[in-house]
Amino acid sequence: MALLVLATAGAGWVYLRLNGNINSFSSDGISADRPAAATKGQNVLVIGSDARTGGNSALGGGDKNDVGRSDTAFVLHIYADHKHAIAVSIPRDTLVTIPSCKLPDGSWTKPQPHTMFNAAYSVGQTAKGNPACTQNTVEKLTGMRIDHTVVVDFEGFSKLTGVVGGVQVCLPQNIYQRDLDPNRTTRGKLLFAKGEQSVSGQKALDYVRIRHGIGDGSDIGRIKRQQAFVSSLIKKVKDDGFTPTRLLPLADAATHSLTVDPGLSSADKLLSFVMSLKNIDLHNTKFVTIPWRYQGARVAIVEPAASALWSDLRADRTIDGKDASGKDHKNSRTPSPGASSSPSSSSSEPATTGPVSGAGIAVGVQNGTTVTGLAAQAARTLGDHGFTVTGTATAPAQNHTSTVITYGPGRRTGAETVARLFAGATLQEAAAPGITVTLGQVYADNPSAAADSTPSPGSSSDASPSSLPSSVASGARSGDEGPCSNVSYG
Repeated sequence: MALLVLATAGAGWVYLRLNGNINSFSSDGISADRPAAATKGQNVLVIGSDARTGGNSALGGGDKNDVGRSDTAFVLHIYADHKHAIAVSIPRDTLVTIPSCKLPDGSWTKPQPHTMFNAAYSVGQTAKGNPACTQNTVEKLTGMRIDHTVVVDFEGFSKLTGVVGGVQVCLPQNIYQRDLDPNRTTRGKLLFAKGEQSVSGQKALDYVRIRHGIGDGSDIGRIKRQQAFVSSLIKKVKDDGFTPTRLLPLADAATHSLTVDPGLSSADKLLSFVMSLKNIDLHNTKFVTIPWRYQGARVAIVEPAASALWSDLRADRTIDGKDASGKDHKNSRTPSPGASSSPSSSSSEPATTGPVSGAGIAVGVQNGTTVTGLAAQAARTLGDHGFTVTGTATAPAQNHTSTVITYGPGRRTGAETVARLFAGATLQEAAAPGITVTLGQVYADNPSAAADSTPSPGSSSDASPSSLPSSVASGARSGDEGPCSNVSYG
């Protein structure tokens, strides 16, 4: 997160005192079995650490002798034109294979299949964590070489939000200490009053870490809120201007609690890298989440959608199958669930007779009404027809009248198949990948009714950017606000 903010600054000067702020981890722990270096673009792994070392113990509320853990992580792909970027979040509960990683005694572990992603950072059980192991895991998962790794801890994030003077957020309800720490026996003190407010320091850290008091209580919901917050933070920095009096404290805060790979281990190296990103505009930066579904209490990766995403990034293509200049490469992409085999998916017509088969089509479901249990009910119906349900959640707004089906690039045909199960559904094209059903009151009133006509194209009057669960790009809302849905986040 601090790296992204530094990238927006475009500072043309270096203060020597910044060198003393930057810590680096050894390259000895990076696997020798790595993907080939990219010929186009760069890949940066950004890790939010909840290590309790230094001043982080007081902020995180944990034991200073506790093992370092990763709190959030995303892969930032910087396109070769250095004007576009995409950040792909990897939920910490995602089940992955953690490859062989180096321990403090110099030995290497055996690969650990079917293990939570954030466990990679804790390999070796040290207080500072193991960013090299997380990098190895991401390279194994994505097939992409990570050019740089940056770790931002609690203290760094807290200071950064204080330097910019806070970021506007909006809470749909009062939030108490137990919402941040569900192990409490009492609800504790009030942390946030309901409504719009500016947060910085400890308050900003609490806001992005809350998991149980907002939205559906999942880590996926928290990721969306974090993505929106980062977008707003970057926008705030740019809006404030880049005068030297503003940039020095910003750079000082951003570097003070960074841990980086050796390639960024000095202010000169870091500034050189940052300056290469200065032309990336926030509107050309996308935030998405790896295609996922729930597997019990954990998160499973949805294939082949995830592989198609990584394939696009390895080829420096955008998620709609184009390169950054706009040239269309969709016919050379790895097929994804629901993708149309026709040259133009928007021209295909759905079949409206015969059985509905959802084989190979991944769908997320949101309840856009106040009727409880509706998303789970629709998920069961989809599952009965062979669809892969990637997750269920409560929509940011619960006043949807019609059912809206949003679909990403190349997913029109899959969305039309989904729509056959929902009477009166409206199709809406979106920039985010995947297919999402946001249920409206019409479904609540008659959930057994199937569509008997071609769903109408275009936008629904009650649809909004916040109905896209896997992306919070520029102009999107944070996705958890409910009555605060009119507040823009970036």
